[in-house]
Amino acid sequence: MAIYATDTIIALSTPSGSGAIGVIRLSGNAAIDITNKVFSGKDLSQQSSHTIHFGLIKDGNTIIDEVLVSLFIAPKSYTKENIVEISCHGSPYIIQQIIQLLIKNGARAANPGEFTLRAFLNGQLDLSQAEAVADLIASTSQAAHKLAMQQMRGGFSSQLKVLRQQLIDFAALIELELDFSEEDVEFANREQLKSLIYELNGVLKKLIDSFELGNALKNGIPVVIAGKPNVGKSTLLNRLLNEERAIVSEIAGTTRDTIEDEITISGVNFRFVDTAGLRDTTDSIEAIGIARAYEKMQQAAIIIYLFDPAETPANMLTELVQELAPHNTPLLLVANKVDVYGVEKLQKEYAAFENLIGISAKNNHNLAALTQQLISVTHADKINSDELIISNSRHVEALNNTYTTLAQVLHLLQQPVSGELVAFELRQALYHLGLITGEISNDNLLESIFTRFCIGK
Repeated sequence: MAIYATDTIIALSTPSGSGAIGVIRLSGNAAIDITNKVFSGKDLSQQSSHTIHFGLIKDGNTIIDEVLVSLFIAPKSYTKENIVEISCHGSPYIIQQIIQLLIKNGARAANPGEFTLRAFLNGQLDLSQAEAVADLIASTSQAAHKLAMQQMRGGFSSQLKVLRQQLIDFAALIELELDFSEEDVEFANREQLKSLIYELNGVLKKLIDSFELGNALKNGIPVVIAGKPNVGKSTLLNRLLNEERAIVSEIAGTTRDTIEDEITISGVNFRFVDTAGLRDTTDSIEAIGIARAYEKMQQAAIIIYLFDPAETPANMLTELVQELAPHNTPLLLVANKVDVYGVEKLQKEYAAFENLIGISAKNNHNLAALTQQLISVTHADKINSDELIISNSRHVEALNNTYTTLAQVLHLLQQPVSGELVAFELRQALYHLGLITGEISNDNLLESIFTRFCIGK
């Protein structure tokens, strides 16, 4: 990828394939002039920004299509360059003919993510906001959409910039001390610096801790349905998905491998995993399925432990909970077949288990309570508040490195060391923070990020 290229780029911005319309986008200083060469209508170079013009795209005397041309004149555009968007009929042939004609007249085919890369390089977006654009395009649920919008609107970036500027101010004072090292002067108040680092690391820790939730909401929350054989796990999966996804049988051990599918509940995407029944077995194939069930539980964000109260008395359930507790994963206890066992009896016999839910998967009884509990456990309501949540693994790595480096600064401040060591560690902390928003970047980092974008964005 030519990171700092300034030529005019072109790409289809709508999905490939036949459709009602296709939108072809150009960006660059010559975007309007290049389009003008093939556009029969008004002189585009004489038109105002944010206007739309009807006309023909012609290759010599051959009409290719009737189009609408939208103009966005620099710097009032997504890339802060001249942008032209051509809305044509969605025939793949027409789209290809127009793109090839514009390339012949001076445009170049865009690389993946190159429009957003230019927006970053031209100061329209910082790096974390640019990455949020890709997350927004990829979002498949309300929760993922809200996370991407929060980041793209700069909430995360704004907080980091404030933190980084505070560190820069202190680092500058310590660097100044080094210039006067022979005079033994102290410009930076060490106690104030300690207080600042404690405050910064408190904020960083909160952001780091939010990643588990943010990543799950972005990629879908894995929920494992576990339990003994024949307690209704597959029936529950089918009811949650509202389709016959898993085979249901009265024969114990029917499910021998994991079955996975996704559903959106209250705007949050959940990935449900039905697993083999947990029991001792001599069947080698079933044993493999049970081993996979335990593996999935270790990877899960939530475990639904489904049981039949007629076969699992309260004391046995206590032992099972203790067995699953080491997974350190939210565990929802769900009693199935309450239509047979009885709701009042369940409430009496299992009163010691707080938040235990009684359902009948077969009859769709009380499943709403289960889905509501799933939403509650995810803390998805935090997205609606002002609390910042991160969902990008690159960001959490940089935040962890910043946190560790600042902890080292605190350690050095407790020792009789020179300001040079403190200054070095502060520079490292500033470097890691700068990687997130793009104050610090290099060609390899930018290429790694933007080549994951779709072409046309």
